[in-house]
Formats: sequence, C-alpha cells, structure tokens
Amino acid sequence: MCLGIPGQIVEISDHETNLALADVSGVRRKVNVTCVAGEGLDALVGKWVLIHVGFAMAIIDEAEAKKTMDTLNALGEAQEEFEAMFESDRAMEGRT
Repeated sequence: MCLGIPGQIVEISDHETNLALADVSGVRRKVNVTCVAGEGLDALVGKWVLIHVGFAMAIIDEAEAKKTMDTLNALGEAQEEFEAMFESDRAMEGRT
C-alpha cells in the first residue's frame, strides 16, 4: 500500500525543476510539485499536499491533512513513509 504524508508547501525553491520546500511535521523537505502544479507553482505556497517518496501527489485541505496525520500516527505507519521520503531526498541530492 502506498501512503502519503501531509505537508504544507512553504516555498518554491526551483521553478525550472518544479521543486518546493514542504513543512512535514516541522521538518522542511524538498518535494517535486509537478503533479500538482496546475494553477502554477507560486499558487502552491501555503497549500497542503500529500507527499509520497518526494513527490506531491495531491492537494488537500488542512482538515484532511490533520486527519491523515492523526490516522497515520495512530497506525504507527508514519515512520515508514518518513524513511522513504528521506531516502528520496538522499537520492535527489546525489544527482545534483
């Protein structure tokens, strides 16, 4: 099963490569926002997204973000998704 972790886009870090910074439980992570950039990159700042292995897969509202994180924490599955995200970050940094 694929899980997404909620995060809030706080900054567009690279317009050319569609990379943004997302706040995920107080930690800022690079995410690719290509899949959710329909209204333009700058329109994403402040939006909540579901992140899976470094990609923002869907835009959600704040209530859904909280509900999702609460559910993941209750199930104890958030750690596995965080590890996948961190592995994705390491892979992205290795390419630059």
